Amino acid sequence: MPHEHYHRWYSPRLSRDIEVLAFGTRGYPVILFPTSMGHFYENKDFKLIDSVNWFLDEGLIKIYCPDGIDEMSWYNRGIHPADRVKNHIWYDQMLLHELVPLAQRETGVGRVATAGCSFGGYHATNFAFRHPEVVKYVFNMGAAFDIRDQMDGYYDDNVYFNNPMDYLPNAHNDFFYDMFVVLGTGTQDMCWNANERMAEILRNKGINHWLDVRHNANHDWPVWKEMFPHYLSLIR
Repeated sequence: MPHEHYHRWYSPRLSRDIEVLAFGTRGYPVILFPTSMGHFYENKDFKLIDSVNWFLDEGLIKIYCPDGIDEMSWYNRGIHPADRVKNHIWYDQMLLHELVPLAQRETGVGRVATAGCSFGGYHATNFAFRHPEVVKYVFNMGAAFDIRDQMDGYYDDNVYFNNPMDYLPNAHNDFFYDMFVVLGTGTQDMCWNANERMAEILRNKGINHWLDVRHNANHDWPVWKEMFPHYLSLIR
């Protein structure tokens, strides 16, 4: 694939190597997360990157696909729920202090976009609203937002502050009002209700957003490959 770059470095926050596939040579930086327990090559393998080749070829965007660590965090049933969320917090810190600075240096843009399909949309949304000073756009496709189902009934402050459905209604940040959030879903998408609920939260807070409900669209890659180029065209 043209303009593909592989990055690998040791993350002191995760105490392990992190791998990232980047696409493009310049343009607006987009951090594109994998789905549940997915890895850095997933969005390439499922042709989501192919769907936006025009934007890459024109130098309008540069996409960064980081590895996920869901198997160490939210989906790790082998450790206590408190440790699952702590592992996710280390991932969040890696993104903030390692990946975002890389994207900023390579593109010269201060505030990035985040994007993701399904559970990748959780990561895109949670990171954006935890750190709106470095995120301007959020592009969700069939996203899920509530991680309490991964906690086996456990709840603490760390869970609260990483569950956008909980903390966002009470959160205040001036950067929220210079963001644009897309909630892409469909009438056959199992996450439709979650997106309606998130849209209501954003509406109540006055955060600029678009709830894009597509007739008969389901929760699958063909739908997301139609959505992604449309959403990228909204970057200004």
